[in-house]
Amino acid sequence: MDHIVICDLEVAYRVGVSEVERATAQRLLLSLDLEVEFDRAIASDNLHHTIDYYVVTRRLLAYGQGRTWRLIEKLAADIAELMLTEFHPQAVTVEVRKFIIPETRYVAVRLRRAREEG
Repeated sequence: MDHIVICDLEVAYRVGVSEVERATAQRLLLSLDLEVEFDRAIASDNLHHTIDYYVVTRRLLAYGQGRTWRLIEKLAADIAELMLTEFHPQAVTVEVRKFIIPETRYVAVRLRRAREEG
């Protein structure tokens, strides 16, 4: 399988266990690995035969507007579902980095979801 990788997209989402933490949007970094077959895109050299990573990034930048999450695990799962539903990769790996604990560079979750065959 081939991969489209988006590394460290900076977004501002409201996420946190406490109401205080969710009161304002905070900086997160999103990394995605979209598993896609490139054969048609390579043969045609046509953007319509692949996933437009620019469109994906614009969608993610706007995704947090008017939404909140308590857990970055839930956020990562929601993003994975969004990618599978709207952009149709075979599978997606999502990593969410959060900068909340001063003694760490960041905390992160990473999950992989695949399209159900059926």
